[in-house]
Amino acid sequence: MENESFCVRKARLSDAEKIYALIHLHNYLLVPRSLGNIVENIDRFLVAEAKGTILGCAAYSIHPELGAPESATVEIQSVAVLTPYRRQGVGRALIAATVDVIRTTGTHEAVVLTFAPAFFGALGFHEIPKTKILHKLYTGCINCTKHSDPYTCPEIAMVLELAKK
Repeated sequence: MENESFCVRKARLSDAEKIYALIHLHNYLLVPRSLGNIVENIDRFLVAEAKGTILGCAAYSIHPELGAPESATVEIQSVAVLTPYRRQGVGRALIAATVDVIRTTGTHEAVVLTFAPAFFGALGFHEIPKTKILHKLYTGCINCTKHSDPYTCPEIAMVLELAKK
């Protein structure tokens, strides 16, 4: 695939089962999502595709701040790339496209919880304490079945500043 091109596009309903399968291939790293959840949030997914094959996906979720809707934080989630297509720019292209979409919301930052801090660091993200994203931990991590406490989760919290507050 090294010389073949791929495109990143908004996901379609017809992609939902492929996204579901891709996320579940990486269930040891990613928070599981039901097919229904993927369908409900399909408008927040992007996919990388080559010749009809979904090579990777990424999604985002908006976490509102009480009393300050303009201060909502957007989280990048469900980033997965098929193993044979890693280190070929697929993940980088997915994150760049996802950040472009996130910028249109007017939020000031994008956050991610990740086991790949070097990857995200190369894209401009920097590590932050989990206490800086308590709203995300409450609204998202509270549903995770992998760890009993979000603070014991080994994922690294990172942020990308998008605009000045």
